[in-house]
Amino acid sequence: MAARIVRLLVLAGLAAWTLSLARAGMGTTAGESFLHLPNLVFHEAGHVIFSVFGRFMTVLGGSLLQCLVPIVCAVAFVRQDNPFAAAVCAWWAGENLLDLAPYIADSRALQMILLGGQTGAEVEGHDWEFILTQLGWLHRDVALGRAAHLLGLLTMSAALIWGTAAALRDRPAMS
Repeated sequence: MAARIVRLLVLAGLAAWTLSLARAGMGTTAGESFLHLPNLVFHEAGHVIFSVFGRFMTVLGGSLLQCLVPIVCAVAFVRQDNPFAAAVCAWWAGENLLDLAPYIADSRALQMILLGGQTGAEVEGHDWEFILTQLGWLHRDVALGRAAHLLGLLTMSAALIWGTAAALRDRPAMS
């Protein structure tokens, strides 16, 4: 019973955080959260890991790994029959989309402060400028950023519903 209460409290906290992020709109709010730094570690590692697949995948690899890590964790928890933990990881995957959304939307403006402390306009641009330019979609940067933001919020909301169902249905394993 105590574990169920803790799980529901965790979900309440994630729900409050989700509402806060949703109310803030697509800005830098997700990028200012404490999850941004762990997300950034996976993002930067993705550039290195995917570098063996050429320039495009090197650049895309940052955002790709940033989103893949929580998805892989969710799948691992599903395989271990822990739907609550999987739901929390799915929520994290949605939060990563919110973290990336302003970056995607900034592809033409290049005003976001990057890791080195400069904007994309002050250096050679940034990942999403390169990605969208290569795809011929640079003119869609804001729309794609908004879509990532919306998909992130929908993913987070679905994960909260899944987590709540799991918390109310499952009996936490006693170890």
